Amino acid sequence: MNLMLQAPSMDQTRPLAIAVLAMGGQGGGVLVDWIVALAESQGWIAQSTSVPGVAQRTGATIYYVEMIPARAGAPYPVLSLMPVPGDVDIVVGAELMEAGRAIQRGLVTPDKTTLITSSHRSFAVQEKLVPGDGIGDASKVYEAAGAAAKHFVAFDMAALAESTGSAISAVLFGALAGTGVLPFQRAAYEATIRVAGIGIEPSLRAFAAGFERTVADAASAVLPEPPKPASAGKQYPPLAPIGDAAFDALVADARTTFPAPLHGMIAAGLRKVVDFQDVAYGREYLDLVAGFLRLERGGDLALTRAAAKYIAVTMAYDDVIRVADLKTRASRFERVRGEVLAKPDQLVYTTEFMHPRMEEVAGTLPVRLGLWLEARPGLFKALDRLVNRGRRVQTGTVRWFVPLYLLGGLKRFRRGTLRHQREVAHRNGWLDLARQIGAGDYELAVAILEARRLVKGYSDTHARGASKFDRVIAAAPRLAGRTDAAQWLRRLCKAALADEEGKALDGALATVETFL
Repeated sequence: MNLMLQAPSMDQTRPLAIAVLAMGGQGGGVLVDWIVALAESQGWIAQSTSVPGVAQRTGATIYYVEMIPARAGAPYPVLSLMPVPGDVDIVVGAELMEAGRAIQRGLVTPDKTTLITSSHRSFAVQEKLVPGDGIGDASKVYEAAGAAAKHFVAFDMAALAESTGSAISAVLFGALAGTGVLPFQRAAYEATIRVAGIGIEPSLRAFAAGFERTVADAASAVLPEPPKPASAGKQYPPLAPIGDAAFDALVADARTTFPAPLHGMIAAGLRKVVDFQDVAYGREYLDLVAGFLRLERGGDLALTRAAAKYIAVTMAYDDVIRVADLKTRASRFERVRGEVLAKPDQLVYTTEFMHPRMEEVAGTLPVRLGLWLEARPGLFKALDRLVNRGRRVQTGTVRWFVPLYLLGGLKRFRRGTLRHQREVAHRNGWLDLARQIGAGDYELAVAILEARRLVKGYSDTHARGASKFDRVIAAAPRLAGRTDAAQWLRRLCKAALADEEGKALDGALATVETFL
């Protein structure tokens, strides 16, 4: 007797696939729980999975949801555990570069995928490690999203979350509802938030803000545009009196000495150096900048503008005193409370990681004492073993606030420290070179002043930057006389910022050597 085996019938109904990419602390898990609860409340079967990562910032996690309508008598569906490239209906990025990574993974396709992302940035470790500007190009993500996604939704959801006193997950949930991709009414989304029972009112406000912004953008038919860089259209403070007689006298003098197009930059630099030290330091700043005004040849005042910017940066260097001062200011504690959305009755403690070296300690001492210590390597190394270790400092406690506050108050003695003497000598050598070359090669002098951006931070970060700066500046006299001298000096600066080790700078300097 022959038995014919009949192939079982298979239900070809395709589930809806949603991928959510979020970093730790952004509420990706909450968003996914809401999506699952929403689907189940509407008679759907939903399943969620997550794959945590530890390579980006506080850990970038890929959450995945599949959902399918439940049908009476139908067997329970088998749903996938991970998104399949080319087969995802909705991708949600809690930060712009997470959306970019989803595009790179092939999760976003023009025939089916709605891409929803916040346009704000939380910078990755790799972006922060680059000595220069290592920030990813937002415009490239927008360009790729415009080509890869069927529907692209992007705006600053972090700002909306902050303005509504909620988390970005609620704004993303609202944006998801606003797209209309899921077959559920707005009321069902809001009911899901209420049932969850945590932060209901703030979450509903954030949800509404995300929903309304998404609907409005769709109605306007305006394509999302990448956010402008923070430096674009930067507004400087006015060069105006503030009510302090000594400072206002400097302002009056600056308004007379410098042309109006420079007033914004002069105002910013003057406030920076006076805040760093005192009004007399501000007078020194104005005198140094005025020295370059005499070298101007008309035009856009590029030389004096560069001097106004980078002399201020150089004079307000980061030393131990400055760091302690900034960390104990009331404005900083208020800013931190605002960033974490702390309520008035909540306590917030900030833990700082500090890793001082003996070099910083010696730099804070009077000149003779600092030099005396440096002249005794054995003693210096012994003291470094006691000082040079990482410490976690809670600046909100009396134990740490008081010593840091007292250390910050030592700025009145800063002019007598070893670090200040060396900073002034280094600054004067740099400015003397710029003035000397500026008499014959205006553009090269501007490039010399701009090269100061290589020096930043404190401790070993400052030491590495200063070392690269010295090597770049040493090439300036050898480049003088070439028609492309300024361009080459800027290329050296760009190479110095390319990597921490200075390998690109080594190669660029080797090329310069062939000119001689």
